[in-house]
Amino acid sequence: MKQLLLVFVGGGLGSALRFLVGKWLNSSENGIPYGTFAANVVGSLLIGIILGLAAKNEGLSESQTLLLATGFCGGFTTFSTFAYENHVFLKSGDFMSFALYTIGSFVVGFLAVFGGMYLVK
Repeated sequence: MKQLLLVFVGGGLGSALRFLVGKWLNSSENGIPYGTFAANVVGSLLIGIILGLAAKNEGLSESQTLLLATGFCGGFTTFSTFAYENHVFLKSGDFMSFALYTIGSFVVGFLAVFGGMYLVK
């Protein structure tokens, strides 16, 4: 039950922060949903750091990892929103934004995870 509560609290905090980042950075005027992109990249960097610390000499406890990686990062990152936003790009025929956003999210997200892991070596 404690594990479920940790994931619940972390997920709620991550989701609330994602909402604020989206309100701040997403705009229908500029096309690309920068808030979602930023949440995914920052979340990827954070999960790389958190899991890197957890693997490094047991730098984080299982409870801390559940709260931060599974809960917070799971709530903060936005794959379902990302998928919907790409659906909107495709439906509207905006193939350039679809390509840039999709490729950019995957490449920068993966680099952020690796960067986070590297930072804690």
